[in-house]
Amino acid sequence: MSKADKLGVSASFARAQPVGVSSRRAAIAEATGAPTSGVLPPSEVPIEALAHNPLNLREDLTDLDELAQSLIVRGQLQPLAVATRMAFMEAHPGQTDGLGRAPYVVIDGNRRLAAAQLAGLKTMHIHVNDALAASAADILESALIANVHRVDVAPLDQARAIQELVDVHGSQAQVAKRLGKTPAWVSQRLALLNLTPTLQEKVETGELKVEPARRIGRLPQEEQETAATESINAVNPPRQRTRPTPTVNGVNAVNAAPPAPTPVPAPTPRITIATDSPETIADALTAHLTPDDLKAVTELLVTRI
Repeated sequence: MSKADKLGVSASFARAQPVGVSSRRAAIAEATGAPTSGVLPPSEVPIEALAHNPLNLREDLTDLDELAQSLIVRGQLQPLAVATRMAFMEAHPGQTDGLGRAPYVVIDGNRRLAAAQLAGLKTMHIHVNDALAASAADILESALIANVHRVDVAPLDQARAIQELVDVHGSQAQVAKRLGKTPAWVSQRLALLNLTPTLQEKVETGELKVEPARRIGRLPQEEQETAATESINAVNPPRQRTRPTPTVNGVNAVNAAPPAPTPVPAPTPRITIATDSPETIADALTAHLTPDDLKAVTELLVTRI
């Protein structure tokens, strides 16, 4: 039985001939059965020939039923962006767990692949682009850019991926530029990583909402628990036991105490800045903002010059 038969790839894939393959790629291909860059890539492959990207941001591929039904009724409207197993292994020699013997790794479209598996599809259309697997930064960045506009990316997964990009590119400003976002957008999402492990868990379970969590992440960790408790209680105030009003012959007593007034939330503090000179503006901002907020404001101003 040929390797093509063992891998379950199409006949046209099996007939394709490699051209200009390096000795390193040839050695890996011999050991793994992966196609080399010299093979004419197919446009449709059996679903068994596709592996999920181990670096995919969305660790939990949930709520797939609706997408699976759409694939059954409407079919696949957009090909999956994939890299060959060869290119992925060269870029990530330690990230081969879970690939099995699949000759392709999905870079953009892991959720569609999971839904297709749920729907029982036999084949999928693909677009092969080994440039997506050129480096760890590129493959992570490609997956992040493809997912930042989708609401089903877990906020902490997104924050961890952004931090990896910051580690690679050196600054939040550079990452913001590559993602087409503002430095403040990047800074806000990274703030989740400054939360205590307990509060990060509450963000993941939904007990602590994302927006207040980003603000709380800018506080010192010793102040975060109190701020988080206030935020959670503001959304879900604790239930208080009330005593029944005394009655006389089934009628409320005349001297019953009036209900306690509902507390009025404190107004959001505002910053009043005199515009006499740049120095007075800088002094006012320094007096009211945290160092992280000052940095974010500075980066925003630089981008608007």
